[in-house]
Amino acid sequence: MNIYRTIILSLVFAALPLMKMEGEKTPFNRGGLQVDASGRYLLHADGTPFLYLGDTAWELLARLTYEEAVSYLENRKEKGFTVIQTVILSELESYDTYDVTNPDPVYLAHVDRIVEEAARLGLYIGLLPTWGDKVDKQWGRGPELFNPENARIYGNLLGERYAAYPNIIWIIGGDRSGEGKNRAIWNAMAGGIREKDPHHLMSYHPHGEHSSSFWFHDEPWLDFNMFQTGHCQTTYGIYRRLLWPDRERQPVKPVLESEPRYEDIPVNFREEDGRFTAYDVRKTLYQSMLSGTCGYTYGNNNIWQMYAPGREPVCNARTWWYDDLDSEGCNQLKYFYKLWNQFPFPEGTPCPEVLISSGGYTADEGVAFGNGSYLLCYFPGGEKWIIQLGKNWNIAYTLQWMNPRTGEIMEAGTTQESRLEINLPEPGTKNDWI
Repeated sequence: MNIYRTIILSLVFAALPLMKMEGEKTPFNRGGLQVDASGRYLLHADGTPFLYLGDTAWELLARLTYEEAVSYLENRKEKGFTVIQTVILSELESYDTYDVTNPDPVYLAHVDRIVEEAARLGLYIGLLPTWGDKVDKQWGRGPELFNPENARIYGNLLGERYAAYPNIIWIIGGDRSGEGKNRAIWNAMAGGIREKDPHHLMSYHPHGEHSSSFWFHDEPWLDFNMFQTGHCQTTYGIYRRLLWPDRERQPVKPVLESEPRYEDIPVNFREEDGRFTAYDVRKTLYQSMLSGTCGYTYGNNNIWQMYAPGREPVCNARTWWYDDLDSEGCNQLKYFYKLWNQFPFPEGTPCPEVLISSGGYTADEGVAFGNGSYLLCYFPGGEKWIIQLGKNWNIAYTLQWMNPRTGEIMEAGTTQESRLEINLPEPGTKNDWI
């Protein structure tokens, strides 16, 4: 008899009930996070797959009160985020007289409370010990506070303080390279943390259009790679430069997008070039995840800096952070979260040979991902595409469209053909479909 499998062509699903319910198993009851046997994905100690779905909140600890932080965290939990990326010594606050070997106990107590609140909600904190300007100023406020000696002491202090917390993911770096004098400092800081906290996962956040693998892939403290596509590139080409080489590196390590185009940030940091929109968020999400990343980090230009009355806008921020928590691109992330839970992503692999653009669309590349029993195809726009299945794709399929903008699912019949000519339900430059 016919066995029908699923090809998803572009659908959006209803929101999951993500808030922790009374008696429900929390993420931390599943054991600590680790890298799976394939070296491509993350999972809990009990074998449950883990999707790193992050939000960029760099100034959360430094700028928000505890009450404001609770409001922010509750909003992000409701939207399906699993990780909040933030910084202890942030970029936009002044630390001119700060002694990193004797951190302010009042401020660290404030950090503790926010990390504990995140744990109560089932959220991980992707915790950066410092922003990169405190190691290598270049841009940002500085000052440069670290050398290899005090970086190791600071790492020891933080590692000991947070080793017992269940919801920490360490992120070294902070928008900087690992070259020159930086390398010894970052290695010392990571090593200092590892001496006191050998269990939590650790990665590195690089500057734009770079990857942690450029400098630290072979370091024993680096559990997975992060790359930053940044705020200037607009097409899939940046993933060919960063993501593809990372997936080929040995030993194999998971990789994820740690800072893509932020929603509402000016393209190229130039107002005259326009601003990135929800469409750009969706493209970076689906193009990276369907190319084999273990996770994705969303960013909003008004939220990362916690822009509010009385604060100088950075990168042309224009909306108070609390008024932008429900922005369009952010609200659409939950549809991918549902997709992740519906299909066995850790068993899939990128299938770049499957999709062929036709009908004259050349603005960007589509991506495909699957394992023979399912195939997910993302079309960033256009009118007509071809799905060309190889010899390993020899069973019948049910077909569905998913609209990543609305959550709508549309049935599209069944097929036993190995070559499918696809007409998008709604063609257009920014009408993406799955």
